[in-house]
Amino acid sequence: MKNSSHAGELDDFDRRILAILGRDGRITFTDLAVQVGLSKTPCQQRVKRLVDSGLITGFRAIVDPAKVGLDHVAFTEVKLSDTREEALKQFNHAVRKIPEVEECHMIASSFDYLLKVRTPDIRRYRIVLGEKISSLPHVASTSTFVAMETIREAAR
Repeated sequence: MKNSSHAGELDDFDRRILAILGRDGRITFTDLAVQVGLSKTPCQQRVKRLVDSGLITGFRAIVDPAKVGLDHVAFTEVKLSDTREEALKQFNHAVRKIPEVEECHMIASSFDYLLKVRTPDIRRYRIVLGEKISSLPHVASTSTFVAMETIREAAR
């Protein structure tokens, strides 16, 4: 498994570990081992191997966006004027620098990228769109969809 990221090389214990840690990254190794059906030391070794191999890329706190004043979510379609490899690299590099862009996905559609943008309110979103997103390399046009309510979101 060392330095491998192939899902086919995971056994049932690894899959259970990943599922449990995906729900609760703060679980103790003792509790994790019990839930997985291993003793503590082999469980710790498996988690270490999953981290070392890159299958687990980190652990983080899940913050309630509304409680920190970031409950406005907009999805922004971005069309590029140039989709050659160098232009894509330039866009990808630049979009990573905008903290309000929570997610960025290249899309196979009539547009090129879909961004999930989180801001305190529509006014701040308008500033982010006008001053940051629209000025990204090769942006030809954007279109915005404002989320009215979040029903289900990853890691929530």
